[in-house]
Amino acid sequence: MNKNYAGIWLLALVMLGWVNAQAQTKPANLSERMAATVMTIWKDSLVMQAGKPVKWAYDEGVVLEGLTNIWKRNADGRYFKFIQKSMDHFVQKDGTIRKYRPDEYNIDHIKNGRTLLTLYKVTGQEKYYKAATMLREQLKTHPRTKEGGFWHKKIYPYQMWLDGLYMGQPFYAEYATTFNEPTAFDDIANQFIYMEKHARDSKTGLLYHGWDESKQQKWADKNTGLSPHFWGRAMGWYGMGLVDVLDNFPENHPKRAELLKILSRFAAAVESVQDKKSGVWYQILDKPTGKGNYLEASASNMFVYALAKGARLGYLPAKYEAVAKRGYEGIQKEFIKVDEQGLTNLHGTVSVAGLGGNPYRDGSYEYYLSEKVVVNDPKGVGAFLLAANEMELRQIPQIGKGKTILLDGYFNNEFMKNAAGQTIPFHYKWEEMDNNGFSLLGENARYMGAKTQELKAAPTAANLQKASVYIIVDPDTEKETAKPNYVQPEHVAAISQWVKNGGVLLLMANDQNNTELDKFNTLAKAFGIEFKKELKNTVTGNQYDMGKIMVPANHQIFKKGRQLYLKEISTLDVKAPAKSTLDHKGDVVMATAKVGKGTVFAVGDPWLYNEYTDGRKLPADYQNFEAGNDLIAWLLQQAATK
Repeated sequence: MNKNYAGIWLLALVMLGWVNAQAQTKPANLSERMAATVMTIWKDSLVMQAGKPVKWAYDEGVVLEGLTNIWKRNADGRYFKFIQKSMDHFVQKDGTIRKYRPDEYNIDHIKNGRTLLTLYKVTGQEKYYKAATMLREQLKTHPRTKEGGFWHKKIYPYQMWLDGLYMGQPFYAEYATTFNEPTAFDDIANQFIYMEKHARDSKTGLLYHGWDESKQQKWADKNTGLSPHFWGRAMGWYGMGLVDVLDNFPENHPKRAELLKILSRFAAAVESVQDKKSGVWYQILDKPTGKGNYLEASASNMFVYALAKGARLGYLPAKYEAVAKRGYEGIQKEFIKVDEQGLTNLHGTVSVAGLGGNPYRDGSYEYYLSEKVVVNDPKGVGAFLLAANEMELRQIPQIGKGKTILLDGYFNNEFMKNAAGQTIPFHYKWEEMDNNGFSLLGENARYMGAKTQELKAAPTAANLQKASVYIIVDPDTEKETAKPNYVQPEHVAAISQWVKNGGVLLLMANDQNNTELDKFNTLAKAFGIEFKKELKNTVTGNQYDMGKIMVPANHQIFKKGRQLYLKEISTLDVKAPAKSTLDHKGDVVMATAKVGKGTVFAVGDPWLYNEYTDGRKLPADYQNFEAGNDLIAWLLQQAATK
């Protein structure tokens, strides 16, 4: 090879190496870059401020909730491990919580209960249930105002602060939903109703930071009991509390409509004080030209999160998408900086602000501007993780808009006892976050804009009518359910006609030892598919390669999920109109069929449950999570809007 050609080849190799290096170091989403900062500067997941002993504190809980939301979106198991390690420093084997004293009656101490509930739901460990229940018990005896509003703290008697609505109510609502306490929702709604009634300014719509029922505090107006100013972060806490409570608030509850009205009034007030130049918000919201007032990061992040989430989920009109977008763009310009180590940092967060106490905080304008403004305050960082992740959901194509995915709960109808001794449905349920559930699959379907529901009755033409996609998974045997609901001819007829009319059907069986195949096959055969009574892809221990199935390049369905894990499966026999869509070692593993206007997809395993998608068990090179998103996207694309 002559020198000129050699030089060209060398240059090409160097450039190729540079391109590969660039591809490998391509920045992750901004939320993930900030999460990397969190796990670097707080790598022991405990110390929030250097030199100060760790304590049971809400600010860590805000960070962990931000990480939880990112984990639900990307299934990176590192986040869950960090979350669990953080809480395990406090939660003892018997469920008691180090550094927590219920007799202090501090509403701030309730906040971390949401992380405890997540840990309980995912791991099933009773200690997390006991710890969360201890916080629930505090609310039962927590002191209240005369009409029933929670005091902010025992040391702040007769006072309600906006902050407290975020600290207590989202946990209260999630606990009530998880452990069937329907009567709690009146109480939960009333906290927001009372707070708005007392703290909302009729001229601006903004809410004052605190209200003293006794009107005895020096910071309290002698006529109204209100503090003097509209502090940004306080309203941010209130807004986040509203949108998070609505996630667990019953759709048919009479007070849900009132909460939505409160959120609407909140959103209008927040929009009215958004800085037109920067897109973000001030420390004192209504005094942009006030001496010393400044643009503040934590409040801005909280407003973006509340408005964006509210708009995405339909709690707020779509116009607030634009408000959130302006705010998020402003946050990136005003507060996000990358240091010399390459870490993404959040500037511009006020470290603290409160009312009363010792030394006394008088709630004056000068007081709010006297507190330190710091870099990477956990309250601001946690709020940024929430806001950034929420905004990044906009990157997901909304192919599910106007479509409903219906999950069968009739043929698969198993029950278990939870830690509270209550009988609950389990095994491949949307709401189920443990190894057996489909919670991540459902979460990401909803990120695509789809609605997820469960059909607990037998399928009929009437109850399938509004479904775009219908999923039947792992029909019961007698060892799983005392009186299984088997597939009957009338079910085959109803489902077949629904498919012909344009429905999209997903059939997920199991190996013959763990599902009912004879009756199920009467349905599958209607589309040219039969689940074979055999056991393939057996796996010994953690020898995951035994369950590995590779997807060929340019696959019509699986674009990102290429290395799959399917353990102990039944394979398929197919005939027209069905055809194989994935083979492995001479067997048909997955098949599709076009029938009339509709589509059928079949696989001999419920392989997309959390155990093999949530990043906690499988090695990182397996891509069941990505494949699940690919499949849901493909199914939704085949379906017509109902």
